[in-house]
Amino acid sequence: MLRKPFSFLYISLLLICGTFLQGTAQTAPKRELRAAWIATIANIDWPSKPGLSVDSQKAEYIRILDMLKHLGMNAVVIQVRPAADAFYNSDIEPWSYWLTGVQGLAPAPYYDPLKFMIKEAHERGMEFHAWFNPYRAVPDIYHKHLAPDNILVQHPDWFITYGKTTYFNPGLPQVWNYLNKVIDDVVKRYNIDAVQFDDYFYPYRIKGKEFQDYKTYLRYGNGMSIDDWRRHNVDTVIEMLSKSIKQIKPWVKFGISPFGVWRNRDRDINGSLTQAGQTDYDDLYADVLLWLKKGWIDYVCPQLYWNFDNRYAPYGILLDWWAHHTYGRELVIGQAAYRIGNGSGFYDPREMVNEINANRTYNDVKGSIFFSAKSFYTNPLGFNDSLKNNLYKYPAIPPRMPWIDSIPPMQPHLLGTATMPDGLLLQWTNKDSTTAQFVIYRFIDGTKLNFNDPSHILAIVNAHQPDDTLYIQAYTDTKFHAGEHYVYAITALDRLHNESSPSNLMHIPLQSGFPPKELYDSSIPVLKPMPLAPENKLLPDEEAN
Repeated sequence: MLRKPFSFLYISLLLICGTFLQGTAQTAPKRELRAAWIATIANIDWPSKPGLSVDSQKAEYIRILDMLKHLGMNAVVIQVRPAADAFYNSDIEPWSYWLTGVQGLAPAPYYDPLKFMIKEAHERGMEFHAWFNPYRAVPDIYHKHLAPDNILVQHPDWFITYGKTTYFNPGLPQVWNYLNKVIDDVVKRYNIDAVQFDDYFYPYRIKGKEFQDYKTYLRYGNGMSIDDWRRHNVDTVIEMLSKSIKQIKPWVKFGISPFGVWRNRDRDINGSLTQAGQTDYDDLYADVLLWLKKGWIDYVCPQLYWNFDNRYAPYGILLDWWAHHTYGRELVIGQAAYRIGNGSGFYDPREMVNEINANRTYNDVKGSIFFSAKSFYTNPLGFNDSLKNNLYKYPAIPPRMPWIDSIPPMQPHLLGTATMPDGLLLQWTNKDSTTAQFVIYRFIDGTKLNFNDPSHILAIVNAHQPDDTLYIQAYTDTKFHAGEHYVYAITALDRLHNESSPSNLMHIPLQSGFPPKELYDSSIPVLKPMPLAPENKLLPDEEAN
């Protein structure tokens, strides 16, 4: 049910009273998607220009990842197919012009950018969402840069030019199958965490111009109105991909980042109290609510690029509307980081902080994706500081998706500790092959062990599988202070962020006379020291000694 309009007034009053200001009144959630888009088209974010050396491309990307990680992000959404071209090695589409400066020309010396980008993101514990633009083929007909094997050259009858952009014709079954082939190829060959489409389905309307697909409609319309037929075409692609992605790799998520207004209330009683000039349903022919209801997509990220006081599409109204139209799927919000200090309503440094805090008042809102990464280069209006020191001060685990998988991995087993020159070394085992990461918790001894409070998360670290029957993992708490009384625990996360039960607890300092490294019996709540049997394999640093 749609909440009554008073909700926006309520949010406004909270803002006036300062509840959201500076993020001080809101408790950061333990689970939250925190991501940024990295756009490659026209070299918006990466690489900074076409034809950079391979070393420069890699260095730029690493700098972006490190910056986002420093700010508390746990995912990146990277445009790997901006316009019927590829930022990866493909037998279907040519190398992107925006990568090498010549469409179809591979990087030299050769590397696969997508494989590299995924590896670097995963090494930093960040999800990698591969962002595709499904229908755009040539952004500017006056600057085509087309390779001979470009699909537009091979099948010009599949395309329609509208304004200065050439698009795949969404009404052709050949196009449906081709797009499915392109996406399936990436899902099969690369270790991505998600596929994402942006808001470009049928093109945004140009005043006085019609999208010339009427002949296709006459051939395939099958009695539908042209509007319903266009929506059917997009629906078909979404449904096809939903099925094929899960058939190939069930754990790969499928997300859509649509324009922020589905329909205006004056066109549909179920629409939002907005006056947007164009909408998903009526102009882009993207019936996002249908996809959510059908369970074809795993998450939706509407681009709410307006401020609270916007006359036509107020942020608070749209936030409330989307929060009540999730249909059991994940909702994250697209945030206009690029407008901070540059757009009407975004000259107030509190605007974006207030938006994130407003998001957190809804249980159905699971995080944010910011457009785009380069917005953070200059710390606009101090927003980077707000993230690092306040809003994203503590680590966050991405949300679960129980409709895909709800089974957590086995709990880890803490083995022991050792005081090292740089801090306290923790060592534990976990033999569950589904484990992807570990969450390390530290509490002050004697306080309540609240595993839902992210302020107790020391770190989220990647799992590794060494040649060791004990599968020993390690982490050093560099903020450990000798003499303080701590309690440590470890949990395991699988790829979809299901979290195990906590390990046995490790109290520091140990009782007087205990050896610094022991194996412990996890069957009792209070740790019992056990002697290290001669036949047990020594821990790595013991072998070195």
